[in-house]
Amino acid sequence: MYEGFEVIDFHAHFPTDRPWFPDMGDTMQLYTEQVSAARRRLIQQQSQPYQEQWRRMWNFPQAEGKDDHPGDREQARRWVAELDRCGIRAIGFVTGGGNEHLAEVCSWHPDRFVGFAHHSPFLPDAVARLERAVTELGLRAYKLLAPNIEEPIEDPAAFPVWEKCAELGIPVLIHFGIQGGAGGIAWHQNINPLKLHNVAKAFPEVTFVIPHFGCAWERETLQLCWACPNVSIDTSGSNQWIRWAPGEVTVKYLFRKYYETIGPERIIFGSDSSWFPRGFAFRYLQDQVRDCLDLNLPDVHIQQIVAGNAARLLKIDL
Repeated sequence: MYEGFEVIDFHAHFPTDRPWFPDMGDTMQLYTEQVSAARRRLIQQQSQPYQEQWRRMWNFPQAEGKDDHPGDREQARRWVAELDRCGIRAIGFVTGGGNEHLAEVCSWHPDRFVGFAHHSPFLPDAVARLERAVTELGLRAYKLLAPNIEEPIEDPAAFPVWEKCAELGIPVLIHFGIQGGAGGIAWHQNINPLKLHNVAKAFPEVTFVIPHFGCAWERETLQLCWACPNVSIDTSGSNQWIRWAPGEVTVKYLFRKYYETIGPERIIFGSDSSWFPRGFAFRYLQDQVRDCLDLNLPDVHIQQIVAGNAARLLKIDL
């Protein structure tokens, strides 16, 4: 519990020692093929001051290096300890080294961990993978990074996957907008959330969730939500993109705009937590609950936002 509210984190990443996004798509592969290793390192070096500024703004510790990774069993134990320390009922891991591996991780603590399938919808066996992930492996949702997918997200070739999501009754979390920290992706054919418009219209029984309040595309995300009642948003991450948005945008402003447009039942709390020693990004929860209270949202609506909606979508008992 936090300030009298039960909390479920809808959006986090399990910090596995394996690649986090296997089978997601070809964008990063194409990038690595087209840009030399030396130039990739230069981009990382040029971006480092901005990443360090972000870390200091939030007073977060330095992330552990790859050589310090304690193994996934220990990472799972650390995450359970974090949930206990912060009073979090359960957490949704949207990535974690592939469907099979993440399902295994979630099986170690099934009362606290919920996993998302996270493979490209354009793989030849995407439908079969999704069905197995849910019916056999026990994953309860589907997560995509749209700017990591080379095919247009609205391509009818992916419609069988959306049909399977409808049949399985699972939510679909799709990242649009700016992706990654400093030096990340700022443009791609799938970056605009309005690309989902025709898909969401075609599959109204599927709940689509856009994370990070739309991640610098809030106007388009609000329009999408207005047009498609089956589209929700999550609040995850530092939402540092508000610094680049036109006008004096704040997270509190975003809560008000989305609350006025779509109501509390389509706003879902997430933290985007992953790495240690930070663990659960408790500051995000504190700040967002404060914003909701400052806006005089009724407690029952805040409870929907910080746990109720996630519990309904992920089938978690409260």
